[in-house]
Amino acid sequence: MPRLSVPDGALDYEMIDLTPPWSPPRGTIVFHHGLGSTRGIWAGWLPALISGYRIVTFDMRGHGASVRLGAGTTLTLDMLTDDLFAVLGAAGAGRVHLVGESIGGTIALNAVLRVPDRFASLTVSNGAHVGATIQSVQNWRGLLAGGDATDWSLHMMGQRFHPGALGQEAWDWYHAQQSACDPAVLIGGMVALVGADLRPRLGTLALPVLLMHPDNSPFIPVPLMADFRDRVAGARLHVIGHSRHGLPFSHAEDCAALLSKFLAKIEGG
Repeated sequence: MPRLSVPDGALDYEMIDLTPPWSPPRGTIVFHHGLGSTRGIWAGWLPALISGYRIVTFDMRGHGASVRLGAGTTLTLDMLTDDLFAVLGAAGAGRVHLVGESIGGTIALNAVLRVPDRFASLTVSNGAHVGATIQSVQNWRGLLAGGDATDWSLHMMGQRFHPGALGQEAWDWYHAQQSACDPAVLIGGMVALVGADLRPRLGTLALPVLLMHPDNSPFIPVPLMADFRDRVAGARLHVIGHSRHGLPFSHAEDCAALLSKFLAKIEGG
C-alpha cells in the first residue's frame, strides 16, 4: 500500500478504482475508521459501491499498517483532521463524499466545517458532534496501562457487538485489529474526542448529511444524534436496530445500502 508521511508519523492508504472504463465514476468516497479499527472494516460496504465510485481508505495513525505515535506527541482533533486532508491530497481526490465512523465521523465533520468546498456530502456512522458524553478515558487508561491493547480490545468487543452479531472468524479478525493498536493513540484519541464540541458551527453546514446510528450504543445515545440532525438543515438520521458501536462492521450491508441510496438521491438517480 502507498505510505504518506505526516508530522510525527506516516499513514498507509489505498485508492481503489474498479469503475468500468466505459462508465465514468460518479465520484470518490473517502472512508475514515474510528479508534481500534482499521481500513479493513469497510470491506463489507464495497460490493454495493465499488462499480460506481472510486474508493479511498486509510489506517489512521497508530492503527493497522500506519506508524505508531511519536514519543511526546499530543493528539488533537485538528491534527487528526490534517491527516485526513493529507490523504485526500496524496490520493489526488478532488471534491469527495466523506464517510466516517466513531471518532472518524467527528474528524470528518471537523474537516467539512473547515473546508466545505472539498466535499460533496458527509455521512457519519456512530459518531458525534460533541464528545462530553463519552467519559471512558479513565477506564481505558486502566485497561491499557501495560502498554498492550489486548485487555482493552476484549472489553470493547462487548461494547461494539451484541452476542452472536458476528461469526467467529469476523469476531477474531476485529479483536486482532484492536489488539494491535497503539495504546497511546487510543488514549490520546479518546481525550481529543471527549474535548470536542462542534455544535457552534453545525448551522453553517450546507451539504447533504446522512447520519447512521445504532439503537444501543454504550457511548453515544440516540437523542444526541437527534440533536445533531436537528442542527443541520436537511440532515437525515437512520437508527438501525439490534446494533451497538460496531455498527459499520456488524451491519455493513445495511449501511452500504443506505449510503448508496443517499448518494443516488444527491445525484438525481
